[in-house]
Parts: sequence; C-alpha cells; structure tokens
Amino acid sequence: MKSIHVIGAGIAGHEGFTPQALELINQSEILFGAQRLLGLFPDFPGERFAVDDRNLAKMVARLQDCDSRVVVLASGDPLFFGLGRYLLRNLADELIEFLPNVTSVQYAFAKIREPWDDSVFISVHDRALKDVVDRIVANDKAAILTDGINTPGMIGRELLSRRRSGYKAYLCENLGTAAEKIRVTNVKGLLELEVAPLNVLILIKEYEDDTQAYIPTFGIPDDEFVSLKQLITKEEVRVITLAKLKLRHDMCLWDIGAGSGSICVEADYLLPDGRIFAIERNNEYRQFIKENLQKFNTRNVALIEGDAPDCLEELPDPDRVFIGGSGGRLWDILDTVDQRLAVGGRIVLNASTLDTLTAANEYFGNAGYHVEVVTVNIARTRPHSNYKLFEAYDPVYILTAVK
Repeated sequence: MKSIHVIGAGIAGHEGFTPQALELINQSEILFGAQRLLGLFPDFPGERFAVDDRNLAKMVARLQDCDSRVVVLASGDPLFFGLGRYLLRNLADELIEFLPNVTSVQYAFAKIREPWDDSVFISVHDRALKDVVDRIVANDKAAILTDGINTPGMIGRELLSRRRSGYKAYLCENLGTAAEKIRVTNVKGLLELEVAPLNVLILIKEYEDDTQAYIPTFGIPDDEFVSLKQLITKEEVRVITLAKLKLRHDMCLWDIGAGSGSICVEADYLLPDGRIFAIERNNEYRQFIKENLQKFNTRNVALIEGDAPDCLEELPDPDRVFIGGSGGRLWDILDTVDQRLAVGGRIVLNASTLDTLTAANEYFGNAGYHVEVVTVNIARTRPHSNYKLFEAYDPVYILTAVK
C-alpha cells in the first residue's frame, strides 16, 4: 500500500531534518510543499509540486491518483495549525505518515526561556478578532499565530478596550532567519510596533487590571451586580440553580434571557476551560451584562445580542442550558434546544409563574425528559431595622430537565 510521508521542516532549515526525513525525501519521486520549502532542496531530481492556499484541492487530487513515492513538506509539526489537518480531512488516514519537527511556537518559547506546557495556542486564520481575544483573556498564557488582519496591534487594541492590559508581550519575528528578532513589551506597546509578517506573539499575564478581585465562591451578594431589582436572580436561587446545572470545567453553557448576567458571572468561575453564551434581546439589560462582565473580570463569557431561538444557530452545541427568560417564545426555544442538546444534557429553567412552569413541564413530559421541580421560598431579615423582621420574596420554581 502506498504511503504519503508528511515531513515537518524545522526552524533551522535544511540542517533541521533528521537522517530519516532526508532519506525519505531523497527516495521520493514527487516533492510537494510551499515554494520556500521546496527551495531547501534545489538539487532534488524528481518532480516538484508547489503548494499554496489556492491549489490545495489540486494537491489532494494528485495525491489520491498518484502511485509514486511522494513526500509533502510542511512547516514545523504538520498537525499543529498546519497542513496535516487538511490532509486528514481529505485523504484516508492509513495513507499518511507524519514526521513532525520543531514548531515556531516551540522555538519561540525556548528563545524567551519560558515553559510552554501551560499555554493556550491560537491561530487567528479565518477567526474573528473577538473570538481570538476571548481565548486570550480566558488564559494566563497564550501563543498566537497572527496574520495581516488580526495583527499584534489589533489584538493589543482589543485587549485594552476590555481593560485587559496586564500581559507581558513577547513579539517573536522571522524566527530561524538572519532577520530574527524578539522584542519584549506590554499590551499598549503592541500598538506602536511595526511587525514582520512572520511572527509569533506570546502573552503572559502578570497582573489583573484595576478591577475588583472577587473570590470564586457561590453566592455573590445581589447588590454587587449592576441590575434592576426585579431583574436579578436572587443570591440563594442562583446558588441552587448552579448546583442543579451540575457544571464541569470544560462545558458549554447557554444562558437564555441572561438579564443582568449574574448566572454567567458565577458560572464563569466553575467553567475555567468552558464557554458561556449570555443571550439577551433587551438593549438595557445587555448594558447591565456588559458592566457586570467587566466588573467581575469574567474570562469565558460571550454576550449574544438577539432574540432566542433565532440567534442560537451559530453557537456551538450546549452541554447545559439555563433559561431565565423566554420573551413569550418558550416552546420555540425548547424545540431548538432539544435539537442541539446531547443525551444526558441538562436544562434548568427558573419560573416565577405557574403558567411558565406548567408549559415547560408539559413540553419536557412530551419530549421524554426526566424532570424535577424544586420550589424555593426565600425570606431575609430586613436591613437597618430595630427588629429582626423577615421580608419574603416571591417563590421561584426551579425545573431541572435531563434529556
């Protein structure tokens, strides 16, 4: 059976290839790769196929029909934001053998003498700047492969707009070449630098900006949130709701009808490796959410502006869904959630009226969910009173449905 050897070129150039890699290249009849990689082998006697973003499909077609000994040259580790992923999507796995090399990111961390096993790795190619910075602020250390659109300066500007300037920045340019340069600056400094097209940006958090630090525990007091009094999920109800969601560290949570965002803020502490989407249609409420996300320095929460379920289509499938408000479209929302939620997923719905509770319970009963309802009655002592009198709040029905 034929084999396609995908060989990574290291930072050092020709001398970075292992003897095994050089032997496979010398034995091959066709050499595929970017023009600069083909240039490492000027005396190669066989056929050369120059690869770029415009002819990837032609390369795959040629590889599928070819019975010759072939080698595909790639940069660094072909499976690290490289050509390997595309080849695996379009060719049979058993045809491909990978020989990885040192990546530019690995080399950059070595040059700045910094461990890299605790870093997140981000490629900006075909990604929105907002999504890139969402990943950065969710982590203490990030290595970013930038491009001509999402430049280090643009990333720095977005970080500053979010008051996330507490990163030390290493700008590593033209690595492994005579023009190699590594500059150390801060987030603000990224806006002032002219940057080479080939670069790796490493950001390491040194401090939090001048936002109040909150201990990640259940039950942030209600008056710490920017909100309307009737809008916020009360502290005690919030704690029970989060417990019923049974969140694990890497889950995806949809918060539909997010209101002031109090559920999102506390869930952010429980999902250090997860993603949270705060969905809210009301512009005034969205302003509350934005202020609270900034005040509490959340790391994994994205605000989605729109009407549910219409705005849910582009979101990743949820593991957990909290419904705090439905805007009169409860069944439509539940239908959409049901189509996207995996078996074993949980929906938690807080209802303040029997109408909402009855409608939700009927839907879940028809859909075959396992349902539990808890009624929460809260009474607090009145502050600033000479007598310890209790003030009662309206009961809340917390419905948990497991698919």
